[in-house]
Amino acid sequence: MNTKNKKMPVGVDPDACIACTTCTVFCPVAAVSGEFLGPKMIGPAYERFRLSGLEEDKSLSYCSNCKNCDISCPQGVSIASINMVARAKQYEKKHPHFLRDWIVSHAETVSSLMCCTPASLNNKLISLPLVRKFMDYIGISKGAPMPPYAAKRFRKRIKELNQVATGRTVAFFPGCYVDLYDAKAGEDLVWLLGKAGYKVVIPDEFRCCGVPMIANGFMDDARKNAVRNLAAMRSMAEQGIPVITACPSCELMLKEEIPTFFPELAKEGMPVIRDAQEFVLNEIHEGRLAISLKETQEKVIYHAPCHMRALGIGLPGYELLRELGVPVQAANAGCCGISGSYGFKKEKHDVAMKVGAELFDAVRKSGASYAATECGTCRLQITGATGIPSLHPFSLIRMLAK
Repeated sequence: MNTKNKKMPVGVDPDACIACTTCTVFCPVAAVSGEFLGPKMIGPAYERFRLSGLEEDKSLSYCSNCKNCDISCPQGVSIASINMVARAKQYEKKHPHFLRDWIVSHAETVSSLMCCTPASLNNKLISLPLVRKFMDYIGISKGAPMPPYAAKRFRKRIKELNQVATGRTVAFFPGCYVDLYDAKAGEDLVWLLGKAGYKVVIPDEFRCCGVPMIANGFMDDARKNAVRNLAAMRSMAEQGIPVITACPSCELMLKEEIPTFFPELAKEGMPVIRDAQEFVLNEIHEGRLAISLKETQEKVIYHAPCHMRALGIGLPGYELLRELGVPVQAANAGCCGISGSYGFKKEKHDVAMKVGAELFDAVRKSGASYAATECGTCRLQITGATGIPSLHPFSLIRMLAK
């Protein structure tokens, strides 16, 4: 059946699939779970049935949106996007875990609802057995590590930092993880760019990039955030202020996913967002930033997030660490399994741990004192599974700086 005239996201054409099954070979979920039919079958193949109005296959929920299928596809089919659109349409009819999925995909809103109590109290409440039992009841796995809230949201904390006005400004898109949970990584970026003469700002209009919303079927909410984020980015561009992000998932959304899922929002052209690690590396190469690190015998193992590899810009965080002389080795051990909100789900937690088993084993056997990766939930997953501290490359650099 020809599907070219059917309404699908821009650049998502199931007819381009040649059924080679390369995507299935590289799918980390299909490798560990017999419940998932694999990206080829549940993506391009089933799309033809969906467009005919036939009943949906339930294994669609097992797609983690890790993008390994997209990375490996020789035809350039955006298989994960086909799955996300299909899942959103499926959930419009019946969302089996609405409350759970809304919570894990709306971290900013949940945080705002808890703003009347200090982060330390919220973290204690989340760890209480009764609370974890309730979370497990609604579908959030009691075995999944919960990220502790930062003492203060980074978008508020940045206004307290003593930044010197130099005439050079960069806008930072923090993403939910740095903003809510790992403000330290944001502070370390501000410190690093301050040495290059930059003042870092966060436009008030910035909201969650929308990746967790799309992954959980909340397309309308993701679109609303996209409208706000694009307006803020365009405003920065008009002022000649570059916009950067240290999160690969946010970068992927703001570069590629918005034009795919919401093409009407990209008609005016997409504003440029740059990778923060790449930005810092360029400042070093251009001679505007000099960083000296202490000599250390402690090893670091670097994990390449799936969404970083999907961006196709190399591994700038890893390259940055090597450039500065950090004794770092690449794990080269695949997906960590958590895939944003996927590994928090009760019915997916065991799958996530099986997916990440090779990486966890590599981290443990590496003899490394620290793991490094740009993705916040990857850091959470690695530390939770191995006990080895996992930091953003910027935090490692500041920790080792003279």
